[in-house]
Amino acid sequence: MRRLITPARTGTVALLAFLPILMPNAAWATPGPAPSVTEVDSDTSAKVDGDTVSASAAGVIVFERSKNGSGESAGAVTSTTSWTPPACYYAPKYTPKQLDSQMRQVWMSSAPSPEWSLKTQNHFVNGKPYKDFNKDKEGEGYWWDAYVTEGRESDPAAQDCDELPFWVDEGDAPPADVPQAITPDMLAQLAYAEIRVPSTEVELAPANATKVNLPTWAWLDTAEFKPVSVTASVPLLGLSATTTAEPVSLKITPGTEDAVTYPASGQCEVHDGQIGDPYADGEADETPPCGVKYLRSSGDGSYKLQATVTWKISWTSTTGAGGDLPNGEFGADQDVVVQEIQAVNR
Repeated sequence: MRRLITPARTGTVALLAFLPILMPNAAWATPGPAPSVTEVDSDTSAKVDGDTVSASAAGVIVFERSKNGSGESAGAVTSTTSWTPPACYYAPKYTPKQLDSQMRQVWMSSAPSPEWSLKTQNHFVNGKPYKDFNKDKEGEGYWWDAYVTEGRESDPAAQDCDELPFWVDEGDAPPADVPQAITPDMLAQLAYAEIRVPSTEVELAPANATKVNLPTWAWLDTAEFKPVSVTASVPLLGLSATTTAEPVSLKITPGTEDAVTYPASGQCEVHDGQIGDPYADGEADETPPCGVKYLRSSGDGSYKLQATVTWKISWTSTTGAGGDLPNGEFGADQDVVVQEIQAVNR
């Protein structure tokens, strides 16, 4: 086993196991954010369909990314709505002995106020509502505490998980009045944040420089645009959810108002497993199913064509629950040189 320090929002609580080391001279009336500790296996591989695959641990949650997008050009999708995955959540973190050890280190330090020390001693030791850290239930459950989603530490929403740690017996559901307690749906949302999709640089024909009033064909290499997925699991609970992203359309933005797109909306739908059609000889005068026509030269510069792929996001879980999450987008710019057609008069 190895110790993994993960950020946790502690609010009126907390398990500041490393506070005496990190802040030996701190004096505070109300504890604030601080590290907390959880135990995870140093071997973070996982079994999927009988095969051992690479996984990474983030506190109590393990992410399996073998079917995710990869490569230097891959990036995270952005929700098409204002929705975001949860900034914090509650999940198993301590056995009774671990919590006992952590809290006693805090109480012996000079950091907490007497009022806070009394409150937490009553909560964990003196039967209000727990007695002696529930040591009589060792091996029968876990103390649940708050985790902050990686990268969301400064998000105000991360401050919402400010409850004292609470006990959950193995096999039982967490208290209904704790909305941030981890669920399959929340695991799916956290996996959403780990989704990576390939770059959206499109193939263009003509390739190097197009001409004014000449339809330019655009398409994507469909071999790279396949569904991708990430699975988020809580091994301690035997709970997991898989979030899958599937490309559904390509949006073309020419980079200038002096242009028209094909189709007029600029939205190229996926059809027959591909986005747009590759250009073929003899189609120069035809209207491309996906593309752009520039009406003015780019002069000595170029236009910034933006190609944005929309991904449909859905999830399934080991409980049988599942559904849809907000669509995601990922786009990239590329330079397009547009030249005047030169005519020679004799």
